[in-house]
This record gives sequence, structure tokens and C-alpha cells, in this order.
Amino acid sequence: MKEDILINVTPQETRIAVVSEGSTQELHIERSQTRGLAGNVYLGRVVRVLPGMQSAFIDIGLERAAFLHIDDILEAHQNDSSAGKPVPIERMLTDGQSLMVRVIKDPLGTKGARLSTQISIAGRLLVYLPQEKHIGISQRIQDEKERELLKNRVQQFLTDEEKGGFIIRTMAEDASEDDLKTDAVFLQKIWRSLKDKAYLASAPTLLYQDLTLPERILRDFVHENTARIRVDSHEEFLKLREFAATYTPDILERLSFYEGDRPLFDLYNVEEEIGLALSRRVNLKSGGYLIIDQTEAMTTIDVNTGGFVNGRTFDDTIFKTNLEAAHAIARQLRLRNLGGIIILDFIDMENAEHRRAVMDELRKTLAKDRTKVSLSDFSALGLVEMTRKRTRESLAHILCEPCPVCHGQGQVKTAQTVCYEIMRDILREARQFSPKEFRILASQIVIDLFLEEESQHLASLGDLIGKPISLQVESAYTQTQYDVILM
Repeated sequence: MKEDILINVTPQETRIAVVSEGSTQELHIERSQTRGLAGNVYLGRVVRVLPGMQSAFIDIGLERAAFLHIDDILEAHQNDSSAGKPVPIERMLTDGQSLMVRVIKDPLGTKGARLSTQISIAGRLLVYLPQEKHIGISQRIQDEKERELLKNRVQQFLTDEEKGGFIIRTMAEDASEDDLKTDAVFLQKIWRSLKDKAYLASAPTLLYQDLTLPERILRDFVHENTARIRVDSHEEFLKLREFAATYTPDILERLSFYEGDRPLFDLYNVEEEIGLALSRRVNLKSGGYLIIDQTEAMTTIDVNTGGFVNGRTFDDTIFKTNLEAAHAIARQLRLRNLGGIIILDFIDMENAEHRRAVMDELRKTLAKDRTKVSLSDFSALGLVEMTRKRTRESLAHILCEPCPVCHGQGQVKTAQTVCYEIMRDILREARQFSPKEFRILASQIVIDLFLEEESQHLASLGDLIGKPISLQVESAYTQTQYDVILM
């Protein structure tokens, strides 16, 4: 199935949508304020060596000098052959010296960036270590056979002339040999470009910046079924064209600048899809719907028939709704980027053939997912358990924050519940103190309830404590906020 990649760029934010079959399948968002310096490689200049602290300050062109400790200098781990001790920093660095460094920690407050001389360039599947000739592998890949297979595959990319090595990332666990080779070649090409730039540069200079979101998309997402890549920023289009010409020349003819008057995301109905992807409810074309609840521990997806009654029998209606839901679930997982444990509650099916068909359809649609998915069959309780690897924040976590009223619970106390809490507080306070009057400060809806339905209860409370109770509306208060003032 052909797909289009849409790249929407503004100074504050870059958004990318993958559109196929007339609807948005994936969304990726990167905001400029949250894009740090970690991973960037600079040609720095030593400003000052501090033998007492075995560290140095390095100018990399930022507002504050960056910090380099001896533990983060690759050469320091090689022993001095004459003394058998670690080489001190003052014997490796001198003031004014040029030095290639990588940022390992962003500047924070009054502290400058933390640096390392160990250069590493991260790809999607591999991390290239140009100064160390060895192959490491992520500890999260636990299958010993898989670990050995991956090491043997990557070993082929290291020739006798090659000085560098690789770390195999967790994402490489199910990667093909071609995918690994593409990533390795890409990273080695970046290193050669970085070295050429360093040879001609004078410190301080930025030699390599970790790939932007659009560049990562060109590297990782474009394949034979990608029909078009449309960019609505001319400046970004020129950058991507230069990037593609160097690293992925086969996609150049599919890359284009969108010049239309109508916003690119509006043209493909992506803005509306984003709004729907933040809702709990997802309507199905048949009239059924999904309810998606995302919590810290897991995500649950409940399938309901709603108003769908077009099947010949009730069982047929349930079966067709579940089949449609299988497609919708797979798309919503990608669109919302839901990860971790996911529980699917399909409508109960008595027919075993129907259950098998729904599971087959779910497996087929999940096969399109670029992220690793593990799926179990129907449990004894009729639930389907699955996991989807967490690779980045979910769409809701990027775009939303917990409600300040309900603090993320998704519900608030009723006005009547708040009224009763207030009256209990007044009774508690009256037993300890003896003010002239109690004054209730609350929202309009709570005060209205005290004046109408709860007026008799409030009057009875006043008689019981023998003190007047007055009411005051505070327009800034939410429904659950209130104060009881002792006058």
C-alpha cells in the first residue's frame, strides 16, 4: 500500500505524518525547546587545564565553557608504560589545544555541558564507535543465539582497515542483514564527513549535530512503498535535499516542496486526526466504537458494538465489529504511539472460528507496525494481552498534561459531594473553635446548590452549631475548590 510522508515545519515545532489508505497512520513530533545538545560533536579548544581536579574547561562555542573530566578521556584509560599509572590530564591536554569532543550531558543551570573524547554516532540499529575496534551488544537482547547471530552479522562490516567498532542496539533484535548494513554504511559515511570537516575547521566548531526528526524519518521510514515526501518549509526542503543527496540519494525524486495555499496538514485532514487521537472514544465506520484508557501501568482498549445491527444474526454483528476493531486498534497503537502492556477486550464470541479469524486479522494488521509487538491469544477471560515496545513518548504525553482539576483521574467530585464535605468541615471546626460566623468560599455551582437543594441542610447545620453561615462565590475556584473562613 502506497503512503505519503508529510513534513510540517514551524520555528517552534516539527510534525511529521505518515498517511496511507486515506488516513493518518503515524504521527511524530519534535519541539525545538526540548531538543538538547547531547550527541553533538564539536572541535573544541582547551581553555584551562585543572590538574588538581584532573579536569579541563573546553570552549565549544556555547555561552559557558564545557567541562571535561579525566574519566571521560578515552586516552586516559591507557596506562603510562613507564610508571604503570593512569596518565594525568596535564600530560594529555594543554591550554589552546584543539580537541574533538562529544556532548554527553546538556548544560544545566549555571553548569556547562559535560563532554567526552569518546566519539559515538547513534543510528537506528547501531551505534558507531570510530575509535574502538570491538562489537558490543545491548543487554536487553537476552537470547544468546540471537546475540551471537547479530555479532557475526555486524562483524562483516569491519574490515582490516576499519579502526572502529559498533554497539548493537535493542532495536536491531529482529533486523535483517540488509537493514544492519544500511545503518552501518550510513554511520561510517557520517564519520568520514565529520573527519573531513574537522581537518579544515578551527576551534570552536560544531562538527556533527544529532539528526533532526525529518532527517531520521528520511533515514528510517522511507521504503519502496513511499510515494511522496512533501515538505511545507522551503528552508527545510533544501536541507533535506542536501541530506538525501549525500546519504540517501535514491529518495531524491520523491522529495518535494509543498507550495499550496492550504496548510499541508489540513489538506490531508491530519489536524482533525490529531484531535481524535487524543480522545478516549474512537468511532468505527460500522457504528461500533473503541474506548482507550491509557494509564501508567498499562493501556486498555474496550470494543463495543454501539449502534451496529447490520449483521444477519447477533453473532454476525459481533464478529464484523471485532474484525473492524482489529484494524482500528492496530492503527491507533501506531497513531498514538502506545507502548508497554496493552489489554484488548473484544466483544465476547462464542464461535471458535470467529475468534481465530479476529486473531488472524489482528496479527496481519499489526505486522505493518515498525515497532516490535508481542501478541498472545484469547485468555480464559476472553482478553487479548499484548506488548508494544516503548520507543518514544506517546502522543498524549507530548501534547497533553494532567488536568489541574482532577489531577489526571479523569473525573471530579460532584457539586453535591463538595457541599457535604464543606458541611462536615464546618461541623469539625465548630467543635474546636467558636467564631462569630462561618463563611463558605466556593464556586458558583456549589453556592447555587447551597441556596437551592441543600438550603434546608445548611440551615439545620447553622441551628446545630448555633452560628450563622454565610456564602460567597469565588469565580476563580473550580468545582472542587473551597475554603471555610472563621470570622
